[in-house]
Amino acid sequence: MRHRLLVPGAAALSLLLAVPASAADFTPGAPGVGDTYYPESGNGGYDVSHYDLRLKYQPKTDLLEGTATLLATTTQDLSRFNLDFGLKVSEIRINGKKASFATSGKHELEVTPATPLEKGKQISVVVRYAGKPSEVKIDGYSAWARTPDGGVVAQEPDAAVWWFPSNDHPTDKATYDISVAVPDGTQALSNGVLASQSSKLGWTRYNWRSDKPQATYLTTLAVGKFDITTDKTANGLPVINAVSKDLGSHEGSAKASIERTTEITEWLESVFGPYPFNAVGGYVPNVPAGYALETQTRPFYGKKVFDRGTNVSVVVHELAHQWYGDNVSLKDWKDIWINEGFAAYSQWLWSEKEGEGTAQELADWVYSQHPADDPFWTVKPGNPGAENQFDGAVYDRGALTLQALRNKVGDKAFFGILKSWQTENTYGNASVADFVKFAEKKSGKELAGFFDTWLFQPSKPTAGAAKKALGTRQAPVAEPKSWKQIAATHDTHGH
Repeated sequence: MRHRLLVPGAAALSLLLAVPASAADFTPGAPGVGDTYYPESGNGGYDVSHYDLRLKYQPKTDLLEGTATLLATTTQDLSRFNLDFGLKVSEIRINGKKASFATSGKHELEVTPATPLEKGKQISVVVRYAGKPSEVKIDGYSAWARTPDGGVVAQEPDAAVWWFPSNDHPTDKATYDISVAVPDGTQALSNGVLASQSSKLGWTRYNWRSDKPQATYLTTLAVGKFDITTDKTANGLPVINAVSKDLGSHEGSAKASIERTTEITEWLESVFGPYPFNAVGGYVPNVPAGYALETQTRPFYGKKVFDRGTNVSVVVHELAHQWYGDNVSLKDWKDIWINEGFAAYSQWLWSEKEGEGTAQELADWVYSQHPADDPFWTVKPGNPGAENQFDGAVYDRGALTLQALRNKVGDKAFFGILKSWQTENTYGNASVADFVKFAEKKSGKELAGFFDTWLFQPSKPTAGAAKKALGTRQAPVAEPKSWKQIAATHDTHGH
């Protein structure tokens, strides 16, 4: 009797070879992403695609109760992984099964699933927690600020750890549903659009949705009593602005400033291209903060930003970040110029549009105000160091670099770069090095040496280099009308 030799097909062979990974093959995810300035920020082993936050906040006691559901995909065989979080956790479930957990470091929540997690699998992580966020101190500090009628969280580079568990680094963006219950008569503001609102038993629940990728530090929450106005841009984009009802003497200037949001957004679209998100606006809570932050779709403005009266320039800056910083975000915090240099330059362009000083006149002024031995020139915008991340030079020298680039490649190529950078990197992350290569490709010019001079050398570009790039005048330079307000906004970014 003859027997046939049976040869397994490719599919059957793959099943035979698919041997389950042994326990030794599963390893813990890294406790940080290895950021140059903040190595403990973020975590390894997974990518989050969506956060669903269901919260309840009592302003009188500062008690925040929450259930966070994270949808993620594993990027390695995981024995355990970390979340960044500071509040007390009562229970964690992974794919519906209870997980064990422990805390370590400044804000690390170590999560061990009931069974190891294979690479490339979608997982759900449910975290139940409660606490008083203003009492949680990391390095002696809390990003959560209490107000007379509520609380606010908006900070850079860290804010999320005080109110929801996350993979807290800009390289892991996700979409958000944020549902917040607050006592009747109190409002809850967050990112995106208000999907629904309902009241029951003395509590009102607000459900906010941000449906485009968003970094954790750009996610905000404000609870209090606000005057809220709504509008639409010419393209039908919802505009939602809010000003605290107890701003006192700051109320008029705050409203007069952020109510320019629709106009400014429409103008910025002509500079940077289509607005990338589902809503826009801004809010001013009653916190004695002197800074502003580009929280996605709804920038935060501390009331002290308006100490000197109406401040439209800072609104231009924060809205410009919706493109530069929020849509295209930095890869590493050393790449801060990707955010701040461009937002600062948008103020120069606004000044040019308003007839209060051209970008060239502002560049001439900045260059002339800092002699060669000024410490201003020792700060390198391309990698300023964590201690100088929000130094004035990152803004002014950063914007100066862009005017020099504009002159070097010409207006057509320059403004083409500003727009195409957004469309070709939509919802992504990029570095300073990436921008240098991009600008070279789009302009057809070799620019590595140019950017090295303007962004990375701890010295003032020579008069010859400046004259070649900027066309800087030798005669005394007059101060542009817009300069004082532009310069004043630098202080609003000392997070």
